[in-house]
Amino acid sequence: MDSSRLPLTGVKVIELCLARAGPTAIRHLADWGADVIKVESLDAAAEDVTGKREDFDFQNLHRNKRTIRLNLKSPEGHAAFMKLVQQADVMMENMRATVKYKLKVSWEDVHKVNPKLVMGSLSGFGQTGPYSTRGGVDQIAQGMSGLMSVTGMPGQGPMRVGIAVGDMTAGNLLALGVMMALFDRTRTGEGRWVHTSLLESLIFMLDFQATRWLMNKEVPGQAGNHHPTGIPTGVFPSSDGFFNLAGSSTRLWLRSCEVLGHPEWKEKAEWLTQGGRQKDRNNINDSIVAVTKTKPTEHWMKAFEEAGIPCGPIYTIDQVFNDPQVKHLGMASPVVHPRLGTIELVGSPINFFGVEKKIRTATPDGGQHTDEIMADLGYSTAQVAQMKKDGVVM
Repeated sequence: MDSSRLPLTGVKVIELCLARAGPTAIRHLADWGADVIKVESLDAAAEDVTGKREDFDFQNLHRNKRTIRLNLKSPEGHAAFMKLVQQADVMMENMRATVKYKLKVSWEDVHKVNPKLVMGSLSGFGQTGPYSTRGGVDQIAQGMSGLMSVTGMPGQGPMRVGIAVGDMTAGNLLALGVMMALFDRTRTGEGRWVHTSLLESLIFMLDFQATRWLMNKEVPGQAGNHHPTGIPTGVFPSSDGFFNLAGSSTRLWLRSCEVLGHPEWKEKAEWLTQGGRQKDRNNINDSIVAVTKTKPTEHWMKAFEEAGIPCGPIYTIDQVFNDPQVKHLGMASPVVHPRLGTIELVGSPINFFGVEKKIRTATPDGGQHTDEIMADLGYSTAQVAQMKKDGVVM
């Protein structure tokens, strides 16, 4: 594939990120053609919270990038970094608010050097406010956002979501914000500072659960595997396992009564409205369970699908990647690593018509591209060699 066809070809991005949230945002840009330069410290540990460099998590987060190891604390290293800033379109960081000021890579610092630069920042709790200096991670944000209070089975205590949903959501939203700022720059010629936090992102994701409180002063509780307001929507047992059913609209509920073999349920006035079904959710769900547990999942998949009622199996992760639709969508994307051989990583969920979706390069070693990046900045081979001796680059 001709890489020039990628939507973000020609966009240069500087990455100053660790862990997951920041790299999640940058991965969107890297996957679609941006030249991402990951700036790492000279004393960068072999591991961070996402594991060793050759582990599955690190490989999945940092593909399609170049790397340089640079000592930002040294005057020469900081000067080299600012040369990168002069050439860049985007800089993204997820340091604590105080750290970027100590390193002199804050919005005020980089904006002076390159007024067109878009800067994206991620934090646990926001760039200002009483918690702005606190470190934040996904687990803490899940609890403080209220997400854990509405997750899990009723009465069993708070439950975390099974993925790093705060990191991922904040990263996805920051990528969106950065692209908005790049679009705005086409009209103003000026860059912007865009930032979000794990806390803001997860509160945003609460959506209707949050608005239940904001508008109705109703504190949502745990609803387990069933939708808290749309009845019936949830997990139901079959004779050989479980499946998901989503028949919450009145139209779909009436069809479900026929599929389940109980047309008389359509005559219950209290079950004909969403509000009525919500009030009697336990009786409705119990009635459905009594029927669905008598036949296998495959039977119910066929019956509900033929009736136009959303339903689906509940997969383990290995089953996910064996599903024919998942294979068709290319969500397991191969790439060749110089030592690991051909590996598969999670593909981009975004599709551009006429553009092949694939991972171009595996995650690089630390400092793998230091020499070529420094040469791009105008440093000679001799200068780079001396800077390596002086502990400026690696």
